[in-house]
Amino acid sequence: MQGWEAVLLVVGGLFAGGINAVAGGGSSITVPLLVLAGVPGNAANGSNRVGVLTSNAASAASFKRLGVEGFAHAGPVIGPVVAGSLVGSIAISRLTDSAFETLFGFLMIPVIILSIRKPRAQLDGPVWSRTTTVVVFFFIGIYGGAVQAGVGLVLLAALTRAGFDLVTANHIKVLVTLTVTAVALPIFIYNGQIDWIPALVLASGFTVGGWLGAKVAVRGGERLIRNVMLVATAVLAGKLIGFY
Repeated sequence: MQGWEAVLLVVGGLFAGGINAVAGGGSSITVPLLVLAGVPGNAANGSNRVGVLTSNAASAASFKRLGVEGFAHAGPVIGPVVAGSLVGSIAISRLTDSAFETLFGFLMIPVIILSIRKPRAQLDGPVWSRTTTVVVFFFIGIYGGAVQAGVGLVLLAALTRAGFDLVTANHIKVLVTLTVTAVALPIFIYNGQIDWIPALVLASGFTVGGWLGAKVAVRGGERLIRNVMLVATAVLAGKLIGFY
């Protein structure tokens, strides 16, 4: 790795960790940054999971210390998510690097839209049945295992429809993302799709960004973080799709 690539990954990880602490969507910038740093497509997708794992582990521990009991309620959700993430991660690991980069570039477009118009939490209205919850979270698991970018935004909206309050839903979102990553990461490791040096450099920024993100958001910095991410994501999406 060259020095500028390391700086790019650390700074990108800081922004991504911050935006993930606010809501989600950080991977839509970190995966393309890994590609720009010379990591092939599927290896970038796998390497990104190292930072996602460390940042969500720190967030989960923080929620636990603050007394939020997401652990006690996550069981019905985590089961189908784990099953789905296995399907998604195995399927995506079979794509060629060029096919993955193009697919990821197109998938970033709805992630940008989700980031601008975040899915609304619905705290009133009918709660999903157990069957509906299992089916929905199975498909969320497939997406999270395959790509992961923007999955936090969808999870938060889905969890409130499954009957959880916002605080508990946010904790469960972190737990689900952590679980999806823990399931998918060994598959990428087994397939040799982790470039460890860029992955660890990115993870350092990711983890610090996640820790600082909550403080920045409380002080009104969410808009700045999100605007920077949206511009960078749009530029990187065009690059991956092949517009320039």
